[in-house]
Amino acid sequence: MKKNRRVCIGGTFDRLHKGHKALIDKAFEIAGENGWVFIGITKGEIANKKKDVLPFNKRIQDVKKYLKEKGFYSQSEIQPIYDKYGPSIEGDFDAIIVSPETEKVAQEINMIRRKKGKKPLEIINIPFVLAEDDSPVSSTRIRKKEINQEGHLLEKD
Repeated sequence: MKKNRRVCIGGTFDRLHKGHKALIDKAFEIAGENGWVFIGITKGEIANKKKDVLPFNKRIQDVKKYLKEKGFYSQSEIQPIYDKYGPSIEGDFDAIIVSPETEKVAQEINMIRRKKGKKPLEIINIPFVLAEDDSPVSSTRIRKKEINQEGHLLEKD
């Protein structure tokens, strides 16, 4: 595997859960020991489309805390993004890490990059992280109090 790669990921990162952590971990694995990862966190209208999303400052704080715990913080840049592409079209990146839910967006990014004469990004798709019930862990399910951030089922009242 190539080392020193520039990798990008993006998302809402609401209620940082084990699926988000798997995405972040994979990005740093692909970046390599001396690589770099851009993390775009949605802000504004794109984040507000979803109900009950935590405030941007709380979401960025949770991501930073996780990066520091893992020793990744110095190899990262975190910025707000205001659309589904962020800087991925114009930016100098080698790869993008996506889940099955966001792979289509990565394909759109590469189509636009090619039209602009830029090299396409390597698309690395990680599988959904599953909860105890074998359904994907998601912020929506956490907000609905079906599961916790580790994917454990919560008792119904």
